[in-house]
Amino acid sequence: MSVAAVEVARASAAQVAPARVALLGTGTVGSAVLARLATWRGSPLGERVSLVHVANSRACAGDRTGLVAGDALRRLALAPQGSSLDAVDAALRGEGPRVVIDATASESVAERHAHWLAQGIHVATACKIGQGTSLSRWRAIRAASRAGDARYGDSATVGAGLPLLRSLRELQDGGDRIHAIAGVLSGSLAWLFNQYDGMRPFSALVRQARDAGYTEPDPRDDLSGEDVRRKLLILARTAGVELEAGDVEVASLVPPELAILSKEALDAALPALDAPLRERFQSAYKRGEKLRFIARLQDGRASVGLESLPADHPLAGGAGTDNRVAIWSDRYATQPLVIQGPGAGAEVTAAGLLDDVLRFVR
Repeated sequence: MSVAAVEVARASAAQVAPARVALLGTGTVGSAVLARLATWRGSPLGERVSLVHVANSRACAGDRTGLVAGDALRRLALAPQGSSLDAVDAALRGEGPRVVIDATASESVAERHAHWLAQGIHVATACKIGQGTSLSRWRAIRAASRAGDARYGDSATVGAGLPLLRSLRELQDGGDRIHAIAGVLSGSLAWLFNQYDGMRPFSALVRQARDAGYTEPDPRDDLSGEDVRRKLLILARTAGVELEAGDVEVASLVPPELAILSKEALDAALPALDAPLRERFQSAYKRGEKLRFIARLQDGRASVGLESLPADHPLAGGAGTDNRVAIWSDRYATQPLVIQGPGAGAEVTAAGLLDDVLRFVR
């Protein structure tokens, strides 16, 4: 066989080898990832990935020849208790691209992102802790992804896969400068204030949003503005404004008496939200305005909080869990670029994660 033919054969083999995938997290988003992978079985998409490791905080299960996605949760339930992040690197050894999907809300998993990238392992994440907390960690992830061939997929961290981060990067790659960003960045808070009419208790809507998987497992992460703070930090840093977490001014919706409670005691105390939100709703209603939880970045300053907006305001629209984000730049100086779409839900977030995985192996 000629040298050229050998090279062609090697290239073909490299293209055939599927990506070896480790899924971390089997909650609402992780389970939706498994369900989506199960629908790919026997299809061209399914041939591009091989799920070899699944883990949560309690147990892990793996198969170097590939797990059946539809059977992974059962395998995990039967696995011995005990899960270690050290097992991920070993599980991914083999031919083809290597990918970690982070569907957790784990500090310890986020701390490993830069490590995996440095090892040549792609990371697709819905976890905002990696890029939306300390500036030093964000810089470490950015440096590791630029230093080698491994890529960092973060489209599911803001907007559940909407083309927000991608649009900011493409604008800047084309020489544009980002002047300001403002929008509804929380699908759960969008849903809450789209539904809230001042009549039904706000606490009942919070429970409904949590049970539907729209909020974080602890809804205070949403109501406090912490989840939105992390998303705004990711957007700001992507736009070239390298803020520390403490640089974002946050007006929390969580009263002090709720903030100090354990997660187990929270549910019974949620009615403490009702009177303050009813008062703010009535004040806005009298002016013909709508309540929206808005994140803003302008002139290097960032803020997050509930605002009362005119009914015809560009950010007052949308429905359901829609995120609605306005971007002002050199080319969008007068009329902003507005991106809108579902910003919460396990299925759209899982789709965003797997879209990033497919971009890695394309």
